[in-house]
Amino acid sequence: MTVALAYAKQRKMDYAIETLICGRNALQENNSVGALSIVSCLCWMYLWKSRSAPRLAPEGEPVSEAKTKEYYLQLAVSALNDASRINVSFPPLFLARGVLYLLKASLQAPSKATGASGAPIDSEKADLLHAALKSFEDANRASRGKNMLALMGKSRVLFSLEKYPEALAGYQEVLAKMPDFVDPDPRVGIGYCLWKLGFKEDAKVAWERSLEINPKSKIATILIGLYYLDASSSIPTQSPEFSLLYKKAITEYIQKSFKLDSIFPLTCVTFASYFLSKKSFSDVDTLSNKAIQYTDLSVIASDGWYLLGRKEHYAGNRGRASDCYRRADDARGGSNSGYLPAKFGAAQLLILQNNTGEAKLRLEKMVQHSRNYEASTLLGTLFAEEAFGVQCAAPEEDKIARRAVRLLESVRATWKDPKSTHLPDTTVLLNLARLYEAEYPHKALQCLLQAEQLEIDRIVESEDHIDVRESSETQMALRQSSPPQLTNNIGCFYFQTNDYEAAGEMFEAALHACMRLGEKVDDAGTDTDVDALITTISFNLGRAYEARGLTDKAVEVYELLLKRHDGYTDALTRLAYIELCRSPGDRGPNSVAKLYEGNSTDLELRALYGWHLGKASSRRKPKKFAEDPELRHYKHTLQNHDKHDRYALVGMGSIYLQSAREMRRGTDQEKQKRSAVYSKAVEFFEKVLQLDPQNAYAAQGIAIALIEDKKDLQNALLILHKVRDTIQDAYVYVNLGHIYSEMKQYSRAIESYTIALSKEKNESNSPTVLACLGRVWLNKGKADRDLNAFQMALECSQKALNAAPEQVYLKFNVAFVQIQLATSIYSLNETQRSLQQVQEAAKGLELAIAALDEIAAHPQCPYPKDDVDQRANMARNTLRKQLQRAIDGQKEYEEKNKERLRAAMESRQAELRRREEERQEVLEKERERLARIRQDREETAIRDRELAEQRAVVAAEMTMDSDTGTQSKSKRKAHKTNGQGRPKNRSGKKGNADSEPEEDEPVPKKRRLAKKESTKYKSVEIVVDSDDDSVLQQTEIGLETKNRPRSDRDSVDEHDSDVGGGSDVPVDDEETETDSRYRPQKQSRRTRIVDESDEDE
Repeated sequence: MTVALAYAKQRKMDYAIETLICGRNALQENNSVGALSIVSCLCWMYLWKSRSAPRLAPEGEPVSEAKTKEYYLQLAVSALNDASRINVSFPPLFLARGVLYLLKASLQAPSKATGASGAPIDSEKADLLHAALKSFEDANRASRGKNMLALMGKSRVLFSLEKYPEALAGYQEVLAKMPDFVDPDPRVGIGYCLWKLGFKEDAKVAWERSLEINPKSKIATILIGLYYLDASSSIPTQSPEFSLLYKKAITEYIQKSFKLDSIFPLTCVTFASYFLSKKSFSDVDTLSNKAIQYTDLSVIASDGWYLLGRKEHYAGNRGRASDCYRRADDARGGSNSGYLPAKFGAAQLLILQNNTGEAKLRLEKMVQHSRNYEASTLLGTLFAEEAFGVQCAAPEEDKIARRAVRLLESVRATWKDPKSTHLPDTTVLLNLARLYEAEYPHKALQCLLQAEQLEIDRIVESEDHIDVRESSETQMALRQSSPPQLTNNIGCFYFQTNDYEAAGEMFEAALHACMRLGEKVDDAGTDTDVDALITTISFNLGRAYEARGLTDKAVEVYELLLKRHDGYTDALTRLAYIELCRSPGDRGPNSVAKLYEGNSTDLELRALYGWHLGKASSRRKPKKFAEDPELRHYKHTLQNHDKHDRYALVGMGSIYLQSAREMRRGTDQEKQKRSAVYSKAVEFFEKVLQLDPQNAYAAQGIAIALIEDKKDLQNALLILHKVRDTIQDAYVYVNLGHIYSEMKQYSRAIESYTIALSKEKNESNSPTVLACLGRVWLNKGKADRDLNAFQMALECSQKALNAAPEQVYLKFNVAFVQIQLATSIYSLNETQRSLQQVQEAAKGLELAIAALDEIAAHPQCPYPKDDVDQRANMARNTLRKQLQRAIDGQKEYEEKNKERLRAAMESRQAELRRREEERQEVLEKERERLARIRQDREETAIRDRELAEQRAVVAAEMTMDSDTGTQSKSKRKAHKTNGQGRPKNRSGKKGNADSEPEEDEPVPKKRRLAKKESTKYKSVEIVVDSDDDSVLQQTEIGLETKNRPRSDRDSVDEHDSDVGGGSDVPVDDEETETDSRYRPQKQSRRTRIVDESDEDE
């Protein structure tokens, strides 16, 4: 025994075990006390050997021959059984059995069934831990509570059972009983429990105390290092504080712990994670294998396997990495529990193997159970890529896109959490921008602006001398250092929202960024195509200039672009369009035709040429529908170039729509023929919607066909509402105004036409919109019999005529509105019109007659000449006479009623003045009454304070009677004064001097019943002051009732009197009521006894 223990102290465990075996064999009696000690010591040696043995068999060595932890535990079990056969109640055996069960439980890996069920501890492991707990309790009982190792073991078992408060109490008991206990140190266990309970700072203090007592404690050293690593994990990696904490953890504690014990599993696995961040894969492999081999805990083994999987993942060994991730996950239970980083790594490997379906399933499970940030980001990115890959907008694509948006928005919301350490990610913002691009462009723009701000912040951090808040020029300079692709996309979204100035600024900044990028590319030799970026952004800048009306600048940009690429068709097309707009008669058509001849296969150019033909053919319509050049051009495009060209299909539908609108509809046969042409137009529009479900132009064509052919206003209105959200042009609102006008919703029609007028860029179209607006005002005036609406109709018609005086039909509109206004004024009563209005209508009628005569004589009269002459004659012969009679009648009416109106007005003004004077008088009386009440309350409060002071003085003069223990007023000697009467006795008579009591003789108290104050009302305990303003307001309301009937006024007066707002209450009564209300009375059934001395005083 002695030799074996000496070997053990020198850590030569094999020699110690061999010595003990020899000693046991040398004993003749196996049942002796000496044999029991040797076998018990041998059991402990095996347990010690198990701690340092490898967990798994070394490579190349058979499992049956490998001396692993399990091998030595089996030997320990055999030795423990031998010792138990000698003496089962031997106290050291209880402790050995507890340690054996504890080691077996730590080696027990959690099963997948436990992970799936959600149980915190595996059932087999729990049985082993309960057996260990019973053994430690037996050992403690055998030592009568003096075995500290048994208490430590019990606390360790409770900790493994996740009973942290009980474990903490056990460790604290050990520390209280034996403060100098160092190996094992209960302070380490106290720190463990505090950490699990959430008191991390207290845990650090406990471990620091342990390290202070034992500076060579590897456990306390590594635990403090882990504390600082955990603290750094809650800080962004770019923060200086993160670097300080991380460096302190690695250099001061983890490195020191590794020097103390290079095979300590916790230190090895922590150090391996550091080397993995440094890409030192050889060190990661060595340290991770050490942690796996020598640890007793499956959690540390799981970390080791995960680090090996990461190393193999970096190296590209996907098979080996997948196996390591699987082992790391299984070491912690797998299934729904398991190790989340290992599951995430396995999903990444599946993506690399193009098995995205399985990867999404695994990531969805992770997101459902843990809401992991990385898993949500990766899963949202996968769904976004799938949505981008789908060409057509099918319902399943919308579902996929919505899931991607939901996941990425949850990731984005994490950035706003102040407790989160995750920094915003540009990739997430760009994916969200692409997902929002079609339906929510404003949200897409917000994402791009946030991504740009991240880039600017990164540039500012790299260049400390830049101040972001200096000026807009500094912002623009920073924007020029951002990626040009991002700035260009932001400009495109600004262009879509009609903010052309901001779009131009973005395109200019993107161009400067391209120039700087070109210099970097030349120096670095990368493959970035800067020329393609410059070409695209330059074209966008030209379009922005063109939209802002800066045509000269746009032409300059296009010409510079053509110098770089002379065959750039888009720039040539824009130049031809600008020339066509500048000179539509000669140079413009020639340039378009010349460009079309050289590039007849370009679909964009064919679209421009078709648009030009449509404008030209609208001025001179062909006699036959089939001979329309625009129609023939679109047919040629669809037959010979692209049968799915959407512009050509929409153009064909528009031509058929216009043709159907101009067809006759007098007979049923003509109506059927016209409806068939409308159906043909709808077919073209539906074909476009099949190719592009978001095409708003085709949807608008269908809506127009529904209105004109089917008179289906409701469905057409729904379609145009959706089109309005996509197309912000004026004609959309014009169509909406037409529908609202047909539905007789004139207010909405006026609103739509007004918006269309504000959005109208082409001044040549404004007379048409003004004419429509005048027509709606006219219809509204007829429906509501509103003269103001007629005036607005006349004003809009005159504006339209002023904008296009050469249009004859606009002059007819003005004349027609003037005639309608005269007719409407004539039909009104004298009380509803004025003489001035009738006279102005007569003047307008004369102008209308002259205008109709001119229109009838015009060679291009828009209406039949006979109809115009007939309308002019009716106005000349009938309306003129009617208005003259109306003027005479209106003059007579106004003269007759002039005096009466003046007298009524004066009487009304006098009545109003009288009411105002009465109101002011009553209000003044009310203010005076309230002032008196306020003064009475103040006087009452002063009296109450004086009485309280007097009672306090009386209470201070009271003395305590030593015999009876009661308080009484201190007696004073009566001062004899000349010329004054004697004091009265109880009967009221004056007494003699002889009848006065002696000085030593006690004077009996004279008492009488106190007079009970009678109060009619009980007052509340707390009195709330009335609000003077509210009383005045009630008074004003009461004054308004004087104009009501008598019964109503009486009821209001009664209500006011209940409230207490009447002004006829006498002041004395108010004072009495106020006194009783502000001096609460004490009511008691017993009669109060008052001393005569009190009464006299």
